[in-house]
Amino acid sequence: MHVFYHEDVEHDTVVLSPDESRHCIKVLRMSEGGDAVIVDGHGTWCKAQLLDPNPRKSTFKVKERIRDFDKRPFHLHMAVAPTKSIDRFEWFLEKATECGIEEITPLLCEKSERRVIKPQRLEKILIAAMKQSLRATLPRLNGAITMESFLRQPLPGSRFIAHCAEGGKKHVRDIYETGNDAIFLVGPEGDFADTEIEAAAAQGFTAISMGAHRLRTETAAMALCVQVNSMNALL
Repeated sequence: MHVFYHEDVEHDTVVLSPDESRHCIKVLRMSEGGDAVIVDGHGTWCKAQLLDPNPRKSTFKVKERIRDFDKRPFHLHMAVAPTKSIDRFEWFLEKATECGIEEITPLLCEKSERRVIKPQRLEKILIAAMKQSLRATLPRLNGAITMESFLRQPLPGSRFIAHCAEGGKKHVRDIYETGNDAIFLVGPEGDFADTEIEAAAAQGFTAISMGAHRLRTETAAMALCVQVNSMNALL
């Protein structure tokens, strides 16, 4: 079943955007009467039928709506430093969306090598991954923020920070309680600065171990995403 995205699915008919319409008609070659799914990114999954196969504004009739289609029992928030090679950060966004995640914050740290990102491109990657993985909820992508400013925000949930500095650390499996909301901090290629680690600890973030080997930023973030989802029996 083909899946399309439109942020407003509350009417009897839905007119897709030019990009989605072009993909529907020119790429997928759908014709009048064809069935598809339309999701709004907020958890609504619609079964729909193509009324007008216009490559600029394809019109669908909504036949059924399913609310909270992929509602999850906890909130997973990953605050991750964008990598120098943006392709690697984009890979993380895509795979995390496929596996399941609620919120992502690009984190600007003292040792960050990338401080500029293009949110419009990243949003497109999230939408494509949402549709590909048959989800109806789009992860929230926050604006890039400094580590200092991030720690000053209200941060509900269990708090964890992954870093390579010396010191006592625990494994996520030993300290995370399934069903609880969780926030993870993952630093840049050069790791968090000592002052950032101390500031996070002062805000209740527990240092966690990623094992005996050193992982790239996007690998560590993805491993944590998979682990928490697996612990909650969602993978």
